[in-house]
Amino acid sequence: MKILVTGGSGYLGTHVRRFFEADDFSSRSHLDILNALDVRLVAEYDVVIHMAAFLDKDPDSAEVSFQTNAEGTANVARHMSPGSVLIYCSTKDVYGPYADNWDETPETCLTEFAGQSALEWSKFIGEKYVDYYTRQRNVRACILRLSNIYAPPTEGNEYSFVNHYIESVKSGTPVRLAGGGAPIRDLLHVDDLSAVCRAFIDSDRHKGLFNIGGGRLNALSLRALLDQVESVVGKEALIDPVTLPNPVPQNYVSDLSRAEAELGWFPRIGIEEGLKTLL
Repeated sequence: MKILVTGGSGYLGTHVRRFFEADDFSSRSHLDILNALDVRLVAEYDVVIHMAAFLDKDPDSAEVSFQTNAEGTANVARHMSPGSVLIYCSTKDVYGPYADNWDETPETCLTEFAGQSALEWSKFIGEKYVDYYTRQRNVRACILRLSNIYAPPTEGNEYSFVNHYIESVKSGTPVRLAGGGAPIRDLLHVDDLSAVCRAFIDSDRHKGLFNIGGGRLNALSLRALLDQVESVVGKEALIDPVTLPNPVPQNYVSDLSRAEAELGWFPRIGIEEGLKTLL
């Protein structure tokens, strides 16, 4: 089975690509999802895991966000071969503030526009392109609305806030907590992300939309996460008295019941075990 990972040299994509021993489609392999000639390569693969994205929330970057995350996704989806599999990595942030209405956010949460950034809205439009083109081309398609995925650092890439906590505690750099540390997030190790991709590939599902994160068992406040980091690193954190604004939503925990029911998947790597891999 030939597998391709777009963005396969990125922070998360590097790990997913290695998990599957897949090929890389990224700027580092001199390929561009906005290039009409380059993107034809996806037709040669049985499975494409589409992780390439532009991740800047700056309003001045809106045009690039829509080009890369929406039009780039359309380019990939419209060139897939009939009978192949496309897995699209979207984001929990398509729910915006509506996720605060749930203790565990399901896929039925509202996605209407409520101030989401161009990044989040472009990822949501990308979902619609995936749905349209894969139905037109008879492609098995799965949309993953990812929560907070963390991974060991990869060369030349920005990493997640979880890695930032680890590195700050190790170096003795003060940590500035959003919302004073009260907001709750669920965390998922990148190897569990790869596992859910494998679960869909191996399933008999033709279409799927799943919230993917750590779920209730891997959810904790930012302050509690920092406590866990202190335990793993063996060093006390320095807390910056200046806090960051509350995130939107304030709290987010993925409802994983659909993924477990339809794919037989659930997270297997706990937070303590996962944090140790970042060291």
